[in-house]
Amino acid sequence: MSDARTDARPRPDRSHRRWIALGASALVAGLGFTGVALGGTGGAGVTAQHAAMSGHAYWASVGGTGFRYSGVTRKYYIGADVVAWNYAPAGRNKITGKPFDAVADTWVQSGPGRIGSTYDKCVYRAYTDATFQHRKARPTSEAYLGLLGPVIRAEVGDRIRVVFRNACPFPASIHVHGLFYSKASEGAPYRDLAGPANKLDDLVHQGDKYTYIWDVPGRAGPGPDDGSSVMWMYHSHTDEVADTYSGLMGPLVVTGRGLARPDGTPKDVGREMFSVFSVMDENQSHFLDDNEHTYEQPYQPPDAGFAASNLMYSINGYVYGNQPLPTIKVGRHVRWYVMDMGGEHDLHTPHWHGNVVTVGGMRMDVLILLPATMTIADMVPDDPGIWLFHCHVNEHLIGGMLTRYRVIP
Repeated sequence: MSDARTDARPRPDRSHRRWIALGASALVAGLGFTGVALGGTGGAGVTAQHAAMSGHAYWASVGGTGFRYSGVTRKYYIGADVVAWNYAPAGRNKITGKPFDAVADTWVQSGPGRIGSTYDKCVYRAYTDATFQHRKARPTSEAYLGLLGPVIRAEVGDRIRVVFRNACPFPASIHVHGLFYSKASEGAPYRDLAGPANKLDDLVHQGDKYTYIWDVPGRAGPGPDDGSSVMWMYHSHTDEVADTYSGLMGPLVVTGRGLARPDGTPKDVGREMFSVFSVMDENQSHFLDDNEHTYEQPYQPPDAGFAASNLMYSINGYVYGNQPLPTIKVGRHVRWYVMDMGGEHDLHTPHWHGNVVTVGGMRMDVLILLPATMTIADMVPDDPGIWLFHCHVNEHLIGGMLTRYRVIP
């Protein structure tokens, strides 16, 4: 039986679909069938696809080249600081332009047995040097980053050196995804049989400092089907659940060798945007008891609805459109780095109104994210205006996981 979709027209490359086809082919072979057409390509098509994804050169490009030091060491000074974080600093629903209604008050209204929209948190912040006396001001264009830590950048071949100072009242660390690090720079305590000298990175006590060193080999940069840059994340891993719910997380971008400007941004991208979708469970924060006694008015022992009121359905730490409004331009290449953190509540479907993005060669306007996943979406906006950007999960919409972005001519 022929496949009605089979014709002579060229079709765009869909790398992830090739993987699905090959997986299906392996499954069919394992079941003892042969000569099966997959996706309308037929056995010859599958064979050609397999050939394109084989051989030493292809797998070397997937694995990336070994680390060849470029001679560039990028230095960062990052502190973990206590802040009073307000998820709704405008005090109103900026999506509707109206005061919060009774539903929104479930999460943002302080009162007996309710903390409201302000919580003490611990966040990563950038400093100018190892004295940690002068904090780097975040430019207005990055105000939308909210509780995210500073963007760490590197090019393949670089080395990253992060001096970390912990000012929070619990041990913390910095654990990075994707890069090359020794046991002394992993930032995660567990039974790994590492010696004492390689365990100091695992938990940095309040008032102490530690220096993390990460290398950026080829396998940490863009793969053969990526663009000029890829996203990784960093976060505290001393008590990973409590640390991240307390606010300790941030983005890291790696560009391909020779593809970065001096500041580390990719040369072919006009604007970068970073978003973390997370149901921040303040019940599991290090600061829950303090927040109850500080922000409840007056304090009252928890009732049946207390735990639910502390689930903050946020984008970059903001709810109901309270995130500062970022601006992008028509016709300018924008790269969105979108990530997810949290628990079983955190199945997110970020959706852009007004414009579309390209992910893995496919046009779309809705992504699929799971906890600790990262996706890169490229956009060249053509539709000016102020547009919604929100999670499409109904419960998350109700809880305020909505923001906006502006496109100007």
